[in-house]
Amino acid sequence: MSEEDKIIERKILLKRAFSRSQLCEIGKKLAIPYFERVENPWIMDEDQAAFAIASLISDNQLKEIFKAQKPRKWTVFRGKHYTFEDGILCTEGAWETIKGNLHQIKKKYGENSVEVLKAIIEAGQGCNLREIAEKIKGKTDPAPIITDLEKLKIIVPTYEGESYKEWGILEEVSPLIRLDLGLAPHEKPTQPYMAATAKAVFEAEEGELDYVQLERLEIEKMESELNYYLSELLKNRLETTINFGKTFSINILADYLIKLFGPTLYFDSLLSITQQYSLADVEIVHEHGKTGMRTGWNLALFGEPGTGKSFATRDMILGKPDAKIPPHGIPGRNRYAAGMTPARFIRTGQAYEGRVFNFIVPEFNDWFKYKGMVEPLKLAMERGIIKYELHREVVGPYRFAGFFSVNYNVATFTRGYEVTISDPNFNAIEDRMLCRLHRLTKERFIELAQSQKRLVMGEINIEEGAEKIRDHLTLIYAIETGHPLVRERFPQKPVLITSKAYEAIEKARNAILETIPKEFVTFSARLEDRALRFACSASLMNYFQSSQNHILISDEALKYAIQLYVEEASVRSRQEFKPEEVLNKLACQNL
Repeated sequence: MSEEDKIIERKILLKRAFSRSQLCEIGKKLAIPYFERVENPWIMDEDQAAFAIASLISDNQLKEIFKAQKPRKWTVFRGKHYTFEDGILCTEGAWETIKGNLHQIKKKYGENSVEVLKAIIEAGQGCNLREIAEKIKGKTDPAPIITDLEKLKIIVPTYEGESYKEWGILEEVSPLIRLDLGLAPHEKPTQPYMAATAKAVFEAEEGELDYVQLERLEIEKMESELNYYLSELLKNRLETTINFGKTFSINILADYLIKLFGPTLYFDSLLSITQQYSLADVEIVHEHGKTGMRTGWNLALFGEPGTGKSFATRDMILGKPDAKIPPHGIPGRNRYAAGMTPARFIRTGQAYEGRVFNFIVPEFNDWFKYKGMVEPLKLAMERGIIKYELHREVVGPYRFAGFFSVNYNVATFTRGYEVTISDPNFNAIEDRMLCRLHRLTKERFIELAQSQKRLVMGEINIEEGAEKIRDHLTLIYAIETGHPLVRERFPQKPVLITSKAYEAIEKARNAILETIPKEFVTFSARLEDRALRFACSASLMNYFQSSQNHILISDEALKYAIQLYVEEASVRSRQEFKPEEVLNKLACQNL
């Protein structure tokens, strides 16, 4: 029996049975270090709190917790190792009973019961009779099958109103059902049983959606996705991932991407994946102490549509199954914000206080078109304290701790960066993000066309490389954020910055300034800060290559950071100098 399996189940059970304040009370009574710094349980990371308890208690302690605390009335749990029904906790699982019930239901309804169960699993969350009937395409009446599935405790109601009902499969039961049906384990486990919470999503007085509560459900789903993926990695691929990490570096990542997409397109995906490493927000130190810097940074790709921006920021990170592109990003840490208005983001951002997530925004320029949004969005990009007055409520104050990976669409054509000067809103993001210009040059057009063809024809096989990179990224993220599943196995390491990095930046700066013909500089010194953060983030890829208690900025990472700095300085200087000339000059200086 895997102790990690039991920890995962205990975590799900604790979070389902108890409120944030109860979890905080439990953690403090057990003197668990995580809770020493928790001042307000309502902004506490509920998932981490439940994990911190689950990973440090025994079955007897779990029983004592359930005796001392009052679990939520609606709590139901049917795991492999634990069962909670009718207010009674049992340290024996319900899987054997459910297996027998599955056999019984299939014997009675045959293939029709399989079709109904598959429809419920594919729905991911709750689904109603009509949706199930549509999914099975009228092969049978699902109503009697649903009735028996609920009676035999294979499914549960996830929402129940006066004349409306939805059903789903408990998160802890889903692996058993998928195995029985011959389906592969799912990276995104089904939502936990949240019937009471689902009702609370609707505000009684206004009749409107409570977007903050709704976002908390989304966060819980993403937390489950990360924990499930990490658990599977630790059980099945840990040694392989560590061995991969002993030779992996930004050079290896760049070679992988160049082979897939060519020498022009690859750099955007390199930025996106490196930004994923930065999300651990690791402390950057020098030889004598703290710098006050951390690795996290925001990314903006700007330029005309159709130049591959969405591919780099969305498809490579989240995956696009229909295009045979697997995800490379951290599971459960990237919130795709397509269709979300900026007002809704400002409101739902409250649910993310104290949590580091990455918001992927496909058309960031649209957010600035809403009246009054520029200032709160500036604060969000600065990870500052947000307070905003909407027409019926005051949002905040709260501190937004996340990051952005965005596309900013402008028609540049031959005018390059100059076109953004006429867009006052772009100035709001320029110094707060690492920006990368996209122009549809002939070279980029050819590489886009060739990549599309190779993907369609199956000439590009991304799957194997993507899984290795994603496993390594997820493990490094878990280690550096102190995830309970790896906290005792691997130490957190800060990134060590030395004078060498600043000397390299200084040489690049001098070469740029010597090349610019005019007296005035049109780019900010903050660009140097972003380049250094990029180098620190890229160096996290070398975690397993050093036995020291820190990670030194690698020469490879510094090389790409200088390239990024020079190229972006050229763009922001309205291309008053050619970046290749400066880079060649620096290469001659052995930088």
